Amino acid sequence: MAIGNAVQRGQVVYIYDEKGRQIGSVPAGNGPKDGLKGYTSSTVNVQRGSMIYTYDEKGRQTGSTPAPRQ
Repeated sequence: MAIGNAVQRGQVVYIYDEKGRQIGSVPAGNGPKDGLKGYTSSTVNVQRGSMIYTYDEKGRQTGSTPAPRQ
């Protein structure tokens, strides 16, 4: 099942399929740089603190990487 959209509302990122049905959700964090950074048809990237976490369409974490310093 492909990701059609990902939307952050407050401290939660909701993941939707191509028909607009919610298929997952992940925490967005609450820091000044935290939150949804982007998504593709198969992954969602969310920054929390100094890390960016990658999730699949069901909200399962599949990886992480340090966030770029700015």
